[in-house]
Amino acid sequence: MYYHASQIKDIIELEPRISNHDIPLIYFSKKKENVLVYLSNAVEKYCRETGFEYSGTWTKWGPYGFEKDGRQRIEEYYPDALKKAYKGVLGYIYSVEKIVDSGVEIRIPDTATSSLPVSVDGCEFIADVHEAIVAAENKGLITILRYDEMPEKMREWNVRTIKEEYEAAANHPEYRHFLKGNFPSIIC
Repeated sequence: MYYHASQIKDIIELEPRISNHDIPLIYFSKKKENVLVYLSNAVEKYCRETGFEYSGTWTKWGPYGFEKDGRQRIEEYYPDALKKAYKGVLGYIYSVEKIVDSGVEIRIPDTATSSLPVSVDGCEFIADVHEAIVAAENKGLITILRYDEMPEKMREWNVRTIKEEYEAAANHPEYRHFLKGNFPSIIC
């Protein structure tokens, strides 16, 4: 089974869209819990909630990696990031039994892509993504590195990276707004 997350209701056929790889693809995971992070974009949510108007392409915020055992690890880079990004967000997880693999190499564990439309076989409504992520953590399906648990070495990396991200985002005012709002001690 393959899973795809969307905030759009009643999809019967998933269609390829221009992707991070600059070609039309549909992204899937073989693990349902791994697609939960795609139901919200923290940058877009923060901007909308703070009244920041923007009409361009939203910068994506992907706060996750993977443990050595292959489980997804969501990482909080600022206080209460998990709640701020996912609490109150709803969405849909679509499942499909078969895809025609695109052949594009994706370096994300348990990920597959299709460059062809794919018929949906099932759909699960997620009423609150934050609750679903915490439930997946409680079942041992994913791990969460909370901000308060972040090791000092990672905090130092975080400071350097956020400063670099801010400087590199000169053409993305929405991302700069997000960074300033969530990292006020780093971005002055």
